[in-house]
Amino acid sequence: MEISILTLFPEMFEGPFQNSIIKRACDRMLLSVQIVDFREFSEDRHHKVDDYPFGGGPGMVLKPEPLFSCLESLALEPATRVVLLSPQGETLRQAKAEELAREQRLVIICGHYEGIDERVRHLATDEISIGDYILTGGEAAAIVLVDCVARLVDGVVEPSSLQQESFTAGMLEYPQYTRPRQFREWSVPEILLNGNHQAIERWRRDQSVRRTFLRRPDLLGDLDWNEDDRRAIDTLFEEQGD
Repeated sequence: MEISILTLFPEMFEGPFQNSIIKRACDRMLLSVQIVDFREFSEDRHHKVDDYPFGGGPGMVLKPEPLFSCLESLALEPATRVVLLSPQGETLRQAKAEELAREQRLVIICGHYEGIDERVRHLATDEISIGDYILTGGEAAAIVLVDCVARLVDGVVEPSSLQQESFTAGMLEYPQYTRPRQFREWSVPEILLNGNHQAIERWRRDQSVRRTFLRRPDLLGDLDWNEDDRRAIDTLFEEQGD
């Protein structure tokens, strides 16, 4: 996958993509991340990219010309997905990340200042928010989006590691344990030590259902319930009533 990030602050990306899984994916040529400073496409001799908003109001608004020229310089295929990062976009979820990970080329536009000229939205095929809060710019959101999408690209992460993560099956992940068996006053649940893989899988499913019900009940609406899942919730209610 080839990812191009359009930004005014390329130095903000120097660390995050030079470490860990993302760097290894780039080294193996499974992923390419191109950082493009769209200030270089400003038609102003001082490379000015923002101006006061028509109608008045606080702050400065990003001008459309640099972004249009920058995107046009990339010579994209007509079907290329172009993501505008904005608090007005759809909230990023795992299903959206999986959808974008299937693309060969992805372009991400980072906004900044008070806002972005409305006409820039004509460039975007997708508008995405990473949450209901405001950042100083789109760079941090771009890092989150790339990290979320890149790990889903074929070959970047071991496929089995992706199958039972939080949100992948519509629920939160079950509790995980490793050595030592006993740490201070906490012990590893005995069921994980008995070698009965069928019982372990049932326990993990129950724990996912219970944890999701308690922490993110909004996720359970689309869950394909079975009798064991309902029994796990009933048991939870009984325990809380004791």
